[in-house]
Amino acid sequence: MQLPETQVAVLRAADAQSQRDVTDIASEVGEQPQAVARAAFELEERGLVDLGERTEAEVTLTGEGEDYAADGLPELALYEAALAAGAAEEPVSLGRLIGEAGLDGDAVDIALANFARKGYGTVDSGDVTVDADADLESDAELQALETLAAGDAVDDEAVLDQLDRRGLIDRDERTVRSVTLTGDGVTALMEGVEAAETVDRLTPELLTSGEWETVEFTDYNVEADADDIEPGRKHALREMADRVKDVLVGMGFQEMQGPTVDADFWIHDCLFMPQDHPARTHWDRFAIENPGKIDDVPDDIVDRVKTAHSDGVGEDGEGYHSPWDEDFARQLALRGHTTSLTARHLAGEALGDLEPPQRFFSVEKAYRNDELDATHLLEFFQIEGWVMAEELSVRDLMGTFTEFYEQFGITDLEFKPTYNPYTEPSFELFGRHPETGELIEIGNSGIFRPEMLEPLEVDCDVMAWGLALERLMMLATGAEDIRDVHGTLVDLEYLRTEEVIY
Repeated sequence: MQLPETQVAVLRAADAQSQRDVTDIASEVGEQPQAVARAAFELEERGLVDLGERTEAEVTLTGEGEDYAADGLPELALYEAALAAGAAEEPVSLGRLIGEAGLDGDAVDIALANFARKGYGTVDSGDVTVDADADLESDAELQALETLAAGDAVDDEAVLDQLDRRGLIDRDERTVRSVTLTGDGVTALMEGVEAAETVDRLTPELLTSGEWETVEFTDYNVEADADDIEPGRKHALREMADRVKDVLVGMGFQEMQGPTVDADFWIHDCLFMPQDHPARTHWDRFAIENPGKIDDVPDDIVDRVKTAHSDGVGEDGEGYHSPWDEDFARQLALRGHTTSLTARHLAGEALGDLEPPQRFFSVEKAYRNDELDATHLLEFFQIEGWVMAEELSVRDLMGTFTEFYEQFGITDLEFKPTYNPYTEPSFELFGRHPETGELIEIGNSGIFRPEMLEPLEVDCDVMAWGLALERLMMLATGAEDIRDVHGTLVDLEYLRTEEVIY
């Protein structure tokens, strides 16, 4: 009997008395597991082998788990430091032990939580006592980590559950295929099996030489199961950003770009935000270790902005009557919003002087020191937009939002008046989540105040907004937690299967 070379190798490697895994055969014959699986399916069709399938749990260490397997668990380090400090006889200060155990950051909380859970001792009012008879060498979690690091299996499901809760392992399932030689297969081997000279693809050389007419081509089983392949794809949030850009360009807007790190002058001062505003402190934004200063801010704009802050604009204008520091304004900062791009464009610094009407937008990242939750991230995408024209009103702004969000199937917008230092009137936008029914804030907007526009020498109306791309995606797709989409807790299966709604 003549068979393709790979089929011959698989047939000879198979056993009639026991099942052999495809991966083991692949390693033995020097082929890829996919090729061996394909050959096994073809042999099964000929009745020469039987194919079996089973599902196996696969456990692998996370990066944190690998570190603990090599260096030990934080709670054990705390115990050892406490025992060495005499905490078995009398309480020892926790602050002292943290330093001696070499713990810092999240490791401190991890150590404390598991120290007491495992009965290694107690922590009371900042003092630590330990059980001198505790057996650290029998710590089941550390033993399991070391076993997994060595490539061996752990059978204790309770321990694996605990390691999973701690984020020290990843658990997955994989399909294992096995091959068993049939009676016909044994007979074929006894009668003799030879590798046929077959060709598995048509090449330019075969065509030009004419050999394609005489060679034997490999048979392909188009019904055979194939391994799952998960190709790379564009991130769902990036797809949503591209969709937003398409919609806004279709509405007549031009895209604008600008620096992520910019002078505080463009980020806040031009927006008529006082220099002691909470949003300009490190409670709300991130600090730059060596911020430096920017020198290319036009002096005439600086003077007009300073005057607006100090004295206001117009006969009835009121400034803040508080100190204004030009050095502070020129310091570089990581933007907490993308309205700095709008300020640069309105001032003529980006594209030169602009005459109305104008429409611009951007979909860029901003950074804030927020509390992480289902709708907040430390870095996020803001949909910045503005329209410059004569005699704009809130109705124009609301109509723009209605048209924009209808493109994503969102028709139940709600508006709430609010306060912004740079817009008056101002209002926030809300949309209702399609799955939870919760009303979610999705943006902020308004008509720019004279105190912002006049220093930039803009003498017509400008309406502007900052919308949240991530929250738009939540309303459009039904995602309930933005951390599943973007960040360190991302749900990879969601990203592989989610489709952006057009």
